[in-house]
Amino acid sequence: MTARRRPTEGRAQQARGPGLPVDRGEMRNAPEEPGHVLRRLRLERNLTLAQVSERTGLPVSTLSKVETGKMSLSYPKLISISSGLGIDIATLFSSGQAPDVQAVPSGRRSITRAGDGPAIRTATCLYTYPAAELLRKSLNPMVLDLKVRRIEDFGEWMRHPGEEFAIVLEGSVDFHCDLYAPVRLEVGDTIYFDGMMGHGYLAASDGPCRVLCVCSARDEELKSSLNPIS
Repeated sequence: MTARRRPTEGRAQQARGPGLPVDRGEMRNAPEEPGHVLRRLRLERNLTLAQVSERTGLPVSTLSKVETGKMSLSYPKLISISSGLGIDIATLFSSGQAPDVQAVPSGRRSITRAGDGPAIRTATCLYTYPAAELLRKSLNPMVLDLKVRRIEDFGEWMRHPGEEFAIVLEGSVDFHCDLYAPVRLEVGDTIYFDGMMGHGYLAASDGPCRVLCVCSARDEELKSSLNPIS
């Protein structure tokens, strides 16, 4: 006598094809298309396509095609949208659900050659972002080329959620913050601190002054604390 399958299980199995198990978390965690996410974010913020075009530098026609699924997003366009809207690139691939914990290593890696990586220029320094193509990073690395040499010229302190680790790669650097006295850091010196503490790096020697910073804050949280120069 053949055992009867439950109707719901049979329909799910039939939709997936014979021999394929039903993953009940698959649909829940399936990521949205980036164009759908872009449209949802735009409507949530009450923005028109023209306003998004002004912020991102992308034509209205391109944005419209992306939102309707008629055009895919290249990496440069992803960078333009994430920077213009102040979001992490990973947001454009978000499912709205917390990612499942994997029992095996993801095996992902990223190599950024010297001088490569997207950059944001501000009045105080040039920020270069290694490993920018990796989504949902736990840590965000940045290479800072410092330009300001006087605290009077620095402006508003940097503040962001999470913690920050920095190592001086080149030159001498003065680290200022709102809870401790300034400290001079030389090549190879490191500092680890609370990112919500107001802080800033100053060039303290002639020639290039460069710092590698690694932050536990999300990409959009870091970029929201910057003042990019267009």
